[in-house]
Amino acid sequence: MSRKNQSFRTGKVTGYLRGEVWYLCYYENGRRCRPRVGTDKSAARQLAAQTNAQLATGGPAPMSFVPIKLSALRDQWLDYHEDVLRSSVATIQRYRTATAHLIRFIGVTRGVELASHFRPAHAEAFAAHLRRVKVAPNGHPNATKRPLSDKGVKYILEVSRSLFNYAGQRRHLPPYAENPFSAIGIDRIPIEDSKPFIGLTSDQERRFLESCDNWAFPIFLTLMLTGMRPGELTHALLPNDLDLDGGWLHVRNKRELGWRVKTRNDRAIPLVPELISVLRSVIGNRAAGPAFLRRRYLAEEPPALACLTENELRAELIRRVEFRTADSDGSITRETSHRIAQRLWRDCGAIKTDEIRTAFKRLTGRIELPHLTAPMVLRHMFATTLQDANVDPLIRNQLMGHVSAERRATAGGLGMTGTYTHTRPETARKQMAAALSDRAALAVAREWLAECACRGRER
Repeated sequence: MSRKNQSFRTGKVTGYLRGEVWYLCYYENGRRCRPRVGTDKSAARQLAAQTNAQLATGGPAPMSFVPIKLSALRDQWLDYHEDVLRSSVATIQRYRTATAHLIRFIGVTRGVELASHFRPAHAEAFAAHLRRVKVAPNGHPNATKRPLSDKGVKYILEVSRSLFNYAGQRRHLPPYAENPFSAIGIDRIPIEDSKPFIGLTSDQERRFLESCDNWAFPIFLTLMLTGMRPGELTHALLPNDLDLDGGWLHVRNKRELGWRVKTRNDRAIPLVPELISVLRSVIGNRAAGPAFLRRRYLAEEPPALACLTENELRAELIRRVEFRTADSDGSITRETSHRIAQRLWRDCGAIKTDEIRTAFKRLTGRIELPHLTAPMVLRHMFATTLQDANVDPLIRNQLMGHVSAERRATAGGLGMTGTYTHTRPETARKQMAAALSDRAALAVAREWLAECACRGRER
C-alpha cells in the first residue's frame, strides 16, 4: 500500500494506518490524542470529520477521554460528594469503606490500574472476590470476622457502579464504553441471607418494658410509640422539639448543631396521652438541653451545658470550631467539625445511640430473646402496627419520615391526587391513636405512671 493510502487529513485531524488498524491524531486542550478507531477506513474518515467539527466549535472530541488511576478517581468522587453534593459525613464514610474493597482488589489484580482498563470481566471477578472476604460486623479489629452478607456485597457493587457512572460523566472512560458494573446485573442479585423480621408479641412487649429501669423505660416506650430512629431520639431538644401541651413531638434537622435527619425530612409525630405523661415525669422542670439524658444523670445534676437553649448551644459550637480552626492553621475538615459537634452533644448530657443498643440487647437477653439485638426492631413494630390498623399510606409515610411529599404520592399510587392531598394534623393523631390503642405498651405505661405517683405520695 502506498504511503498516500496509509494516511489522510481532515481539518485538524490526521488519520494514519498502523498495521491493519486506523488511528486518529489531533490536539485537544494542548494535549495530543491518538485514539484507536478500527480496521475500516471509511469509519475512520467519518469519525475524523466528527472530531474536526467538535474541535472547531470548542466541544470535546467524540473519542477523547482523560485516563485516570482508580485510586485517584475514588478520591475525586469522594471529594465531589464532600464539596459539591454535600453528602452527610456518615454517607461519605460508608462510600469510603465500600470503595476500599475495590481499591484493595485492584492492588492485587494486574492490568487494571486505570479506570479505563476496568472491564465487566473484572467486575465479575470483584463480585466473586467479595464473596470470599471476611469482615468484622462492628468494624472493631478484635471482633470475630464473618463473610460479607448478600446485602453487603450488593451495596459495595452498587457504590462501585455509582463511582464508574461518575467516571463516565467526567470522560474518564473510553467513548461508548459501558459501565462495567452495569453489565453484571447487580439488581438481579438475590438477598438470601437476610434475617426475617421478628417483632415482640404483646406478652413479650410487656415483659420487655417491665424489665426496664426508670432510665430505660421512657426511652424504649418513646421508640415503641413514635417509631423514631434511635439517633432522632438522642438528638431531641427541649423545648423546640417537644410540645407536650399540644401533644406533638417534632423531629427536626439541626444542621447548625452538626446533626441531620437521615432523610433530611422534618416531621411531626402525635403523642398518645400515656406517653405525654411519661415524658412529663422524665423531663420535670427542665426547659432546655436534650430531652433524654445519660443514665448517670438520674442520680447526678445534669451538666451545665444541659441548661443551654438551642441558640446557646449553636454559639458554643461555633466557639469550639473557631478555637479548633485557629489551633489547626486556619482550616479543619468537615469530619473534624462533625466530631466537635458530637462532643458538644455528649457534654450537654445527650445519650449515645450505642448506649441504647447496648441497653436493648441487655433487656432482650433478660427476657430470653437474645436474637433481637437492634432497637430498630421497635421502629419496624411501629410501622407494622400502622399497617395492621389500615392507617392511610400518606400518613404512614409522614409518621415514619421516609420520603418527601412528591414521592409519597407516587409510593401511595395516588399520582397527582397525592400532590394535592394535605393531611390534617388531627387526622394523623386520630389514626395513630386508634392504631396504638391495643398495644401492651400503653397498659404498662399506665402502671409505671401509677407507681411513680405512689412513690411521690410516699415521699
